[in-house]
Amino acid sequence: MPTDYLTHLPTELLTRAAKVRLAVFDVDGTLTDGRLWYGEDGRETKVFHVHDGLGLKRLQANGIQVALITARISHPVALRAEELDIAHVYQGQGDKRACLRELLDALQLAPEQAAFTGDDLPDLPPMRLAGLAVAVANAHPWVAAAAHWQTAKSGGMGAAREVCDLILHAQGKSAVEREHWQ
Repeated sequence: MPTDYLTHLPTELLTRAAKVRLAVFDVDGTLTDGRLWYGEDGRETKVFHVHDGLGLKRLQANGIQVALITARISHPVALRAEELDIAHVYQGQGDKRACLRELLDALQLAPEQAAFTGDDLPDLPPMRLAGLAVAVANAHPWVAAAAHWQTAKSGGMGAAREVCDLILHAQGKSAVEREHWQ
């Protein structure tokens, strides 16, 4: 992917991303590739992409809160969230929209100040609430159709990093960061 992939985005998308103060991500199929791995002892393992982790940290460093909302309960998710200092982690959420609404109320944010990134049907209700709805590249077609934007990369393969980069770019923060890392 060329380094200027963020320069030719629609104005409406950039306007939505510029308002984001809370970036919310589904986990399975979004931060992971969606496959469930179980060891002989029944323990679950998950694989997270390091690029996504740095993107989430960059959001936080730039004053954007990060949250995870997932329907499943998984110890590896709690470990990864702790490692990334993500304070808002909601597992076992059957109604992700209600969870997002409660989080927005608690943080005193409007729905247009939230982004929600997902991949499958349970993600549609919170995507419809959020001001910026993003589907990963391999999302279910109905989810992709409901999104304001779809990543080029699949869930678990750097898609969340694309969302983070989009938000920072729209808020004029990516050029300053690029100088920091060079």
